[in-house]
Amino acid sequence: MTGWLITNGFLRTKKFQELTDLFMLSASTHGIKLKEIPNTKLLPGTPVRTKPDFVIFWDKDILLARYLEDLNIPVFNSSQFIRICDDKRKTFLELAKEGLPVPKTILAPMTYDKTSFTDLSFVESILEQLSFPFILKEGYGSFGQQVYMIRSYEDLIDQLNKITTTEILFQEYIQSSCGRDLRLQVVGQEVVSCMKRISDTDFRANISSGGRMELYVPTTEQCELALRAVQALEGDFAGVDLLFGKDEKPVICEINSNAHFKNLLDCTHINTADKILEYILKKIER
Repeated sequence: MTGWLITNGFLRTKKFQELTDLFMLSASTHGIKLKEIPNTKLLPGTPVRTKPDFVIFWDKDILLARYLEDLNIPVFNSSQFIRICDDKRKTFLELAKEGLPVPKTILAPMTYDKTSFTDLSFVESILEQLSFPFILKEGYGSFGQQVYMIRSYEDLIDQLNKITTTEILFQEYIQSSCGRDLRLQVVGQEVVSCMKRISDTDFRANISSGGRMELYVPTTEQCELALRAVQALEGDFAGVDLLFGKDEKPVICEINSNAHFKNLLDCTHINTADKILEYILKKIER
């Protein structure tokens, strides 16, 4: 069995290399010849002379993923799933369409980067639906970054003037989940691991924002919601972040198609790379 691990040629940090190493080690133990290929070395439109049996697409270069799919190579996750998860606005629309519990969310009107938000009259509609404090998120972002707490009208206007992107959304602040959330790793039809993230200093619980992690046994309700969310978007695997809503009811915060799982491994001692490769082998063999 041969496979390609597609990574980003411009992100060569220790954090990303750790995941590559975990995949390569896991592949060797499963008898898979896995080759890392940065997206800088494989461009859409260039010939692929020898096709692999499968591709683990550990990047967000959607056009490259689509190109490989068009060559009839099995790609995990699909370009469509990555596209939806990469944009928090698209994720919300898809989950809301399925009736899944998400924070009340309003999307900013479309404008152009060079035009920016020259007309802020749409702010009135936001304030009619959301009360302070609420959350402003950039559509694209990872590790809890590009997420801002908005506490007043002045705060909102100031943030809109400072922000460098026009692809944003406004979201209800789930006060009951302040400084705590869950990360559930879904692979196929199973939640393979879970940890609770806690912060004593920030409303975000991300480890990269100063939070800490602890082992957590998710409830049946939490597991079922995580599985439903990934299945609704037709994903093969994902990291699902859940908030603690009213009466501790789970609320979907985000779905990560390429979730970094080193912290999960350290916390739970369960290697997501193993689970993903075992899932792919079974699916290819079927």
